[in-house]
Amino acid sequence: MVVADPAVVLFATALATAVLGAVVAGLAYQGARRNDSATMRYLAIGIACIAVGPFLVSYGLAPLVALSEAATLLGVLCVTIAGLLAILYSLEAT
Repeated sequence: MVVADPAVVLFATALATAVLGAVVAGLAYQGARRNDSATMRYLAIGIACIAVGPFLVSYGLAPLVALSEAATLLGVLCVTIAGLLAILYSLEAT
């Protein structure tokens, strides 16, 4: 029986979320450019912040500047809130 290391599984799922989120955000951004739509642009930014931002904070910024676990969690939450605000703005602007 093969037992996977939980840290590897966590990294793999976070990476898959970031990659799929980047693809969805990219498609939304293409739609924004094609239709010259500011609301779609904010939607793309929100999706990117929610899906890609936490991965970049957790696996990019945190090790780079030696953030504590609490600071890393705060960074992830701030990026997520920024993404939700961008999506809210995109929906309210219509």
